[in-house]
Amino acid sequence: MERRHARYPFLAAAREAVERADVDLLAIARDEERVVERATERVERSLSDGTIGDPRRDARTELLSYPLARVLVSLVDEHVLVRKYARAEASAAHDRFGTAADEAALKSTSDDRLATADLLAEFDLARHVHSVDSSGADRDSVGGVGDGAATIGTDADAHRVDVGAYLGLAADMWGDEWRLVNRPLDKGQVPITHAELGDLLEKAIERRVADGLPLAVPEPVADALAGPESQVRETLSELELTREIDTVVPDLFPPCMRALLDSVRKGEHLEHHSRFAITAFLTSIGMSTDEIVEFYSVNPGFGEEITRYQTDHIRGETSPTEYSPPSCATMQSYGDCVNMDDRCETISHPMAYYEGALDDADDDELADWRETEADA
Repeated sequence: MERRHARYPFLAAAREAVERADVDLLAIARDEERVVERATERVERSLSDGTIGDPRRDARTELLSYPLARVLVSLVDEHVLVRKYARAEASAAHDRFGTAADEAALKSTSDDRLATADLLAEFDLARHVHSVDSSGADRDSVGGVGDGAATIGTDADAHRVDVGAYLGLAADMWGDEWRLVNRPLDKGQVPITHAELGDLLEKAIERRVADGLPLAVPEPVADALAGPESQVRETLSELELTREIDTVVPDLFPPCMRALLDSVRKGEHLEHHSRFAITAFLTSIGMSTDEIVEFYSVNPGFGEEITRYQTDHIRGETSPTEYSPPSCATMQSYGDCVNMDDRCETISHPMAYYEGALDDADDDELADWRETEADA
């Protein structure tokens, strides 16, 4: 089994390699502890910090842990887990094929690094994505320049994507900048940067990973994985990501969300990732689209149509995915994690913070913001 297959297990070639090896999934689940441990780690880390953990040096263990992880996700069969697991696998793949700015470094990558052209071919996009050189002239193909082994290049260059392919890729992307109305359109093509191409390919990978989940799992395999399944369920329960909340008490919000809330109330501009975080949080604690639109209306940059569109998209009403708030690790990576307190040290997700704060609060501290606003 090749190292490339282990690094990118979503590839059709990786799946074929597993099939050629005539792997007995039941035997692996029963007897190969290292593979089971790695599969369990992939799933649990997707919940705790949005990653799949560190890869194993043994290519066989790393590769076989992927289909076994999909089996574990299927056994737990929770929508939030499918979504988070698919995102984590896609994010890990994105990190590996990269969007580095040093083109010279890209050309010296090892053979197991996936090239942009390979990814485009994998998702049948090669004929729809056209490279543009620094003068603005089209090049033959993304992989047709230089050594062909480079990954995504620099943002000094760009690509043009056929509009039909762009719409298919960008349908689930969050943010105003992905809407076709906000993009130039020339001769049926949409210009994008290298980094944006990487983001679109990450979304394609996420869809590939989620495709078919949950799987139908034979009973003997399910029995062999009863322990890891229970472990994943316990992790999911501890994170409390599936608990239904319908209480809005801003004073109990985690510090990061209170800061974003204050920024909106002050009329400050929020970056797309910050706006996504607070909107996803508000939908997750029970606020309706109308209530969130009203909440944003105090901001001088408020636009009702786009706010309503974004909120409906996040809650899954106009998209195939219901988005949850980012984890603490993601908030930290974007610089949105601020004013940490003692509770922050004990949790890994803003929702876990809020749920804990609600549980610990006295009754007189639980006045719902929506009720107090209506009485005012």
